[in-house]
Amino acid sequence: MPVSTFTSRTRLDAPAQEVHRWLERAGAFERLRPPWEELQVLSPDKGRFALLRPRRVIEHRYAVERDGEAACHLEDRIEYDLPAGARGKAAERIIQRRLERMFAYRHAVLAADLAAHGRFRERRPLRILISGSTGMLGSALIPFLTTGGHRVVRLVRRPIPGEETVLWNPAAGELDAAKLEGLDAFIHLSGEYIADRRWTKGKRERVWSSRVGTTKLLVRAIHTLKDPPKVLVCASGTGYYGEGGGRELDEDSPTGSPGFFVTMVREWEAAAQQAAKAGVRVVNARIGVVLSPSGGALKSMLPAFRWGAGAVLGTGREVTGWLTLDDLVGMMHFAVMCDELRGPVNFAVPQPVTQRELSEAVGRVLHRPVWLRIPNAALRLMLSTELAVAMSWSQKIIPRRLIAAGYRFRYSNLDEGLRHVLGVCTAGCCKQ
Repeated sequence: MPVSTFTSRTRLDAPAQEVHRWLERAGAFERLRPPWEELQVLSPDKGRFALLRPRRVIEHRYAVERDGEAACHLEDRIEYDLPAGARGKAAERIIQRRLERMFAYRHAVLAADLAAHGRFRERRPLRILISGSTGMLGSALIPFLTTGGHRVVRLVRRPIPGEETVLWNPAAGELDAAKLEGLDAFIHLSGEYIADRRWTKGKRERVWSSRVGTTKLLVRAIHTLKDPPKVLVCASGTGYYGEGGGRELDEDSPTGSPGFFVTMVREWEAAAQQAAKAGVRVVNARIGVVLSPSGGALKSMLPAFRWGAGAVLGTGREVTGWLTLDDLVGMMHFAVMCDELRGPVNFAVPQPVTQRELSEAVGRVLHRPVWLRIPNAALRLMLSTELAVAMSWSQKIIPRRLIAAGYRFRYSNLDEGLRHVLGVCTAGCCKQ
């Protein structure tokens, strides 16, 4: 069976030894896995994995070559078997294109992650507790932290083999606080999924308690500790602002009119802020719309767009604050490491967009038309009242505190962010 090769080479602004350590740490494969690609690890220690559909076994080797004291070249070499004849040639073209997309993504993520960790190179590695560790954000954040040399402890309901965990049962109000002693930081990401089509009374209660209730439980545990964490970063939402109209919404903007989401976020943040009484620096991360094909709004949009049935939501004039999943990971890390950040912090890029601009950008990147519109009245019929109201808000979110603290945004341009998360190159050769 013929063997084909693929080589990708890039220059990294980081010392060779630092890149070697990053690539050898736990989580490196998961952190560099493209969100659109189906891969199966066969033997990570030997660099063997499989592309699925069609299945092809990949042999991956890399070399890091020193380029002075502060830079290096990373070269990835891939080998894989092909069928013989014309079928093999056709398969090779498809696989080479997939590998080009994959390694462009991998190198971009690696370069940005090295820069983010390098900014705090003089700080010692931290032990960080994370709740909600199996969700979209937790699954991306943990390998980012471990490849950077930090140690992660998961706050979970049941043990995970091979992982350091602390058990809790939020429904029963149970948490073994003694095992939280001496941890450097807590990142609280727990929260019931909200995008179900219809809500029951039980759903409303679970959404509320999974955010407000779990935060109160965690903060009560913090107050019992002799050695509490230095910082608590608690997920929150831009729902705090409610309907914003055309005005800019920064962290000093007032809260919105009372309603389910506005009231919940307000109490959620107030519960987290109680940790400040124990001397803990508290950051309320007001997270905008996260763009990733692995979850959230973009994942739900993609099937219709790929079938050429992309739609604009609402009037199309509603403004939304957005960010890629990689920027969300970077902002969480920055909030932990940057001592000057405290209180509410908008997690979004500085360039909010309208719903029409968002839909048209997705269509443009995927080379698909956007010719439908789903009015707010239809959203109210399709979704829960709470969610339909929130989706009709216009929120011009401005991350003023991140800007002032010097956070370096990875993707502020919407088209560039979408091309990154969807693996579409600027030349248009990687159409979906």
